[in-house]
Amino acid sequence: MNPQVGIIMGSQSDLPVMAEAAQMLEELGVQYELTVVSAHRTPDRMVEYARSARDRGLKVIIAGAGGAAHLPGMVASMTSLPVIGVPVKSSNSIDGWDSILSILQMPGGIPVATVALNGGKNAGILAASMVGAFDAEVGENVDAYKKSLQEKVEKSAEEIEEKGWKAILKK
Repeated sequence: MNPQVGIIMGSQSDLPVMAEAAQMLEELGVQYELTVVSAHRTPDRMVEYARSARDRGLKVIIAGAGGAAHLPGMVASMTSLPVIGVPVKSSNSIDGWDSILSILQMPGGIPVATVALNGGKNAGILAASMVGAFDAEVGENVDAYKKSLQEKVEKSAEEIEEKGWKAILKK
């Protein structure tokens, strides 16, 4: 099966954050590809990646970047596919705010869905939800994942109610 989601990042140093997106896509049964595409250091590679994404069968692109974080917006400007931006707190970042604002504050006409700082996991879930809107099996996997979250919270509530909060904190 061909990849449905492309995961790209500005540099390999972003991999720990972006690997969380890949892990969620695997868990939810979504095929993906993952590579490094730098808006600043490999602009021709970025243009080719963005312009060929639809023809290669991708449905969504997750783009992670730190610092100036131009990758998600530049890719979104070259494709009609939805782009999910993941701001990454990198070594050259100003507490991550530069990355957040660079991805969040897109000009009208070039939207980028933006998740939280270092939010690779949520980017994977959001991409799977987008794919799942048109792929019943993936949609069912996302539904099951969300149901498991509900069950986890309900179990936690029961435990606190039965044992009391003091007993839980002593664990």
